[in-house]
Amino acid sequence: MIYYAHPGHPLLEHLESVADMARDFASAFQSGQWGYLAGLWHDLGKFQTDFQRRLAGENVAVEHSGAGAALADKRSLLPIAFPIAGHHAGLANFVESLPDGPKPLRERLAENQAILNSLLPIVPQQVLEATPPTRPSFLRQPVPNNRLAKDDAKRRMEFWIRFLFSALTDADYLDTEAFLDPERAKARGGFRSIGELLPLLELEIAQKAQRLSAEQQRFPINAARNAVAAACRQAADLPPGLFSLTAPTGAGKTLSAMLFAMQHAMRNGQRRVIVVLPYTSIIEQNAEVYRKVFGAGDLIEHHSNYDPSTSEDTTRYQLATENWDPPIVVTTTVQFFESLYANRSSRCRKLHNIANSVVILDEVQSLPPGVLLPILDGLNELSTNYGCSIVLSTATPPALAERAALPQGLRGVREIIADPSALAGQLKRVRYHWAERETTWEVLAGQICAHQRALAVVHRRDDARLLAALLHELRRGDPVFHLSALMCPAHRSEVLNRVREILASEQPCLLVSTQLIEAGVDIDFPVVYRALAGLDSIVQAAGRCNREGRAAEGSVYIFRATTQPPPGVLRKGYEVMKTMLAANEAIDPSDPEACRQYFDAFYFANSLDAHGIQAARAELNFATVAREFRLIEDDFTKPVVVPYGDAEKRLNDVRRFVTREGLRSLQPFSVRIYPEAFAQLHRAGALDEVCDGLHAISQVFAHLYDKDFGLTLNSNLTPDPAKLVI
Repeated sequence: MIYYAHPGHPLLEHLESVADMARDFASAFQSGQWGYLAGLWHDLGKFQTDFQRRLAGENVAVEHSGAGAALADKRSLLPIAFPIAGHHAGLANFVESLPDGPKPLRERLAENQAILNSLLPIVPQQVLEATPPTRPSFLRQPVPNNRLAKDDAKRRMEFWIRFLFSALTDADYLDTEAFLDPERAKARGGFRSIGELLPLLELEIAQKAQRLSAEQQRFPINAARNAVAAACRQAADLPPGLFSLTAPTGAGKTLSAMLFAMQHAMRNGQRRVIVVLPYTSIIEQNAEVYRKVFGAGDLIEHHSNYDPSTSEDTTRYQLATENWDPPIVVTTTVQFFESLYANRSSRCRKLHNIANSVVILDEVQSLPPGVLLPILDGLNELSTNYGCSIVLSTATPPALAERAALPQGLRGVREIIADPSALAGQLKRVRYHWAERETTWEVLAGQICAHQRALAVVHRRDDARLLAALLHELRRGDPVFHLSALMCPAHRSEVLNRVREILASEQPCLLVSTQLIEAGVDIDFPVVYRALAGLDSIVQAAGRCNREGRAAEGSVYIFRATTQPPPGVLRKGYEVMKTMLAANEAIDPSDPEACRQYFDAFYFANSLDAHGIQAARAELNFATVAREFRLIEDDFTKPVVVPYGDAEKRLNDVRRFVTREGLRSLQPFSVRIYPEAFAQLHRAGALDEVCDGLHAISQVFAHLYDKDFGLTLNSNLTPDPAKLVI
């Protein structure tokens, strides 16, 4: 009898092909034979007669992924039992049950033992007699006999299982696709190598320097950018590991970090560069810089707000996001770390392609403290055992480095810039002015209006709207802009582009924003006002001041608002800063010692593993970890599509036919709101349910979206009478 994996696809051919591919993928982390066995055994359950009847069209339910897992367990190869059992349902907990999770592996193994025994006489001997593998060297090290060391070893095993799962699931997807949809399979790959792309970057850096006039080349900022690029070239020769690129905002880290990464990858045989950024606004900005250098065909911009309809080849883009096989990936910290600790195959397929890569982590100080321990553990694993080099790109001393106040920190971080403190001193472009007393919004508005061009960064959306309205009243005729998360990403991008144009022409311009303007947004004001906040937030706001060094000195005014930051991480940073100011009324944020004191106190004030993820990992509870690991605690907010740009046209396309691409195309036009606001809109009849789970502001309530302030939720929720007329 010939057994099939899919209609017309011989099962043995599929098993051997997936095994070969998974071996290649797992070789990147010393685990080729483990990947091979996982691929060879993953579909043993398809040798069941009932499964073959199902392929022939009979309506029979057959569980096919447990038999191979049972064989792995029988051969004392439990690490591949997890990925085999979960290659469709996802990685399960070992013992603990979850109401909405996959059945625990131990139960699956017990249930499938009888099925395995019935198949042993049928399965070809070359499949059953495959050579058992030895564990990679990093899992053969002796473990000290204490609880701490044993838990560390269990987490190292857990991390390894995730990568085996990735190698198996990607190989399974790709081989199935090659048989069932060869045209789609042909659209994959074809990317240029790092070696082919590197000369384009070197040419861009050289031409950028040539475009500067002799006078501009003497500016301290441009001299510093050249020094940063030179340091990156020199450090690229070092062996793989952990690095810090500590340089002030505006020092050219975007291109210099990429230069280091690509040259370093070439020297060490690493396969790709992954740029990880905290906010989508920075990703869009940096990805555009990279596209101008390399073109669009060899990099992917992978984040929730990316509009696939803007891609030259939508299909190729979508395929590349599935497993991250292009040479350059630009993504968010959310996408990167939540994939690293996910349990579904769709999120985990890409993990094996992270191995043997250079990972640039930008604005690392913005990582949320509540999940910092698993993040640090993962980064240490990647750099120690998976051939990765990690670059911590930051304007402040590396907050994540191991020290007495953070013993779980990153070990052996090497500085790319020989003397970051000296560089910071050379590039000191702003003077900080600290307010001692609280300031009303009316007084603050008057102070801001004394300047032709100024940025004000506040704590809350309501604060931003109030201050912008006051400035509108005081500066009639001059442009006053507003940015908050109640504006959809497409709207915010348009505002930022308009502000940049006005600033470039040196015309009057005032901008009020929440903290979303911080952390890397390329914008340059001579004056910045920042509500008192954590030191990292203040430094980031200052990075929008005199960014290009056009003035001898910019001014950053730290005012004390009548409101506080929202509860949680932002509030704790604010409280730490208030305590530091009580001891020293004029802190210098460029002082490395001040930064260390702040982060030590900040981490002490927060739980660094708020959801017990490290304990769950040690118990091999993959489903629990995936449920609890969240970088952004926004499960309680709901997305709503707003009437901006061509959102209505895109909504109509989705109404006609729901596709993944169509839903993604709406993300740049979505705003996340709290449940109370969602319920308020729903009661007023202001929401249309476009499809299951997707809501949009209805046309008769389109006036709720303001061209200056975005979604207005405090106004009278009544429909537009003119739009009620048919």
